[in-house]
Amino acid sequence: MTADQPTLRTQRLVLRPFARADAPTVQRLAGAAAVADTTLAIPHPYEDGMAEAWIATHAPAYTCGDNVVFAITDHDGLLFGAINLRLELQHARGELGYWIGEPYWGHGYATEAVTAVIAYGFTALGLNRVEARHLSRNPASGRVMQKAGMRHEGQQRQQVRKQGRFEDLEYYGILRSDRAAPSSG
Repeated sequence: MTADQPTLRTQRLVLRPFARADAPTVQRLAGAAAVADTTLAIPHPYEDGMAEAWIATHAPAYTCGDNVVFAITDHDGLLFGAINLRLELQHARGELGYWIGEPYWGHGYATEAVTAVIAYGFTALGLNRVEARHLSRNPASGRVMQKAGMRHEGQQRQQVRKQGRFEDLEYYGILRSDRAAPSSG
């Protein structure tokens, strides 16, 4: 992949690489119990130093072609959350993950970011498939995926353990050919 990760722009958002200076905001937003509760990978409590360590992994993962992580901000630089695309380039596939800080829920930022990153995956990265999953008890995340054009592909019961309890996961996907196909209904 290219040495420098691109910045993507949408009508309301700028999706840019994270900077070390974003760490305090990441810790505050991702560290909220409600955000950690609705995601697979965010721990709670979110300890000091975790955000810096996480941000430090982004550039090497991008350079290796393993993962691309974007800060979700407005055009003035206010950080709302994060979105990533974990890549399996040998299969032309990427898995989306994202979180939005609780104060910014319900404004369509996740849908706008997901739509932009799907387009980036298909056009800039040449992917054939983008997939995502969410905890079954977080249907808002499924609505984001549906609004971005992804299709529900199934459920895996008790697929992961989070905070000592087994959780069901919902799976979504979109193919490059889905974006070109006329919508039905």
